Amino acid sequence: MARFDRYLIGQLMVLFGFFALVLVGVYWVNRAVVLFDQLLADGHSAMVFLEFTMLALPKVIAMVLPMAAFAATVYVVNRLASESELTVMQATGFSPWRIARPVLIFGLIVAAMMAMLTNVLLPAASAELEKRESEISTSVSARLLRDGVFLNPARGVTFFIREITPEGELRDVYLSDRRREGRPVTYTAERAFLLRDGERTQLVMVDGLAQTLDADDQRLSVTNFEEFAYDVSRLIEAARPPRDRPAHLSTADLLLSPDDAMARTGYSRARVLEEGHMRLQQPLLAVVAALVGAATLLAGGFNRLGLGPQVALAVLLLVAVKMVEGALGNLVRTEAWAWPLIYLPSAMGLAMAGGLLWFAARPRRPRGARPAPEAAA
Repeated sequence: MARFDRYLIGQLMVLFGFFALVLVGVYWVNRAVVLFDQLLADGHSAMVFLEFTMLALPKVIAMVLPMAAFAATVYVVNRLASESELTVMQATGFSPWRIARPVLIFGLIVAAMMAMLTNVLLPAASAELEKRESEISTSVSARLLRDGVFLNPARGVTFFIREITPEGELRDVYLSDRRREGRPVTYTAERAFLLRDGERTQLVMVDGLAQTLDADDQRLSVTNFEEFAYDVSRLIEAARPPRDRPAHLSTADLLLSPDDAMARTGYSRARVLEEGHMRLQQPLLAVVAALVGAATLLAGGFNRLGLGPQVALAVLLLVAVKMVEGALGNLVRTEAWAWPLIYLPSAMGLAMAGGLLWFAARPRRPRGARPAPEAAA
């Protein structure tokens, strides 16, 4: 590899790492805030929150890597132009195509990273995330063991604990069950315990009373008890085995055995093929983003005022590529024959980059210069 290629790739990788770290941090914080509200509101521990955020991280990284590649390319090329390094390289005979070669290598490196994410890490993380979501949704202790808060673990049921001791004893328990129409029952107890009995969880209340209101004749019945067991496992929806989705299957299963993938997931052939080919299309966007950013700035030529207009044009071109991708989304999700259109945005982006590099490489005549007179015969 030439010295210039190593130099430019090194600059690009350093800035790419910086922008990727910043963008991943921003997206991760936004995602973490939502997870924090959902998980801690249900009484789950900080370790569960950390586990879920780590499982969601591959998706965030795959989403921001093309943006980081584009930002790094634009920043590095703009800096090289402002410091006249590009002018020196062009004066030594480097064409725009030659200058774009290390940018292409850089884009391929980022694409390899994305391919590993989209085809290996992301399917595994998505499957594990859904499995853990199914498990914690049925956690009785996380849904009920919160002191000082009125909880509604099921429709028509209100539960309150004044205090939970370090030994696991529940103090001053209140349970209102209004699921039976016209006959609500309210339980209060000084103490209570949660006991596991196989697949069932019992709330054993000690030294309490049960108040039953008969709405027909407006009669209130009060029953004192020393011990009373209430099956709280009925308040939590039974665990359902996590369902296979196209996002959980390997790329080989999606593309080489679509019929089997349809049978396992229950999704249409179009949806299965779209998921498989998108895993190959997304890494290509990293190459497109890097080349479009570099080609647009190289096509602008030297400007003492900077390359601000070219940077804005590069952003608009990438927006156009993403708009085409979004416009084709509904079609490829509903029609199985339309899967080749998934690669149209990348092909369009590469064509844009090629056109801009051709424009930058064409011979230019200085403004006001006249063509040289033909030599006399």
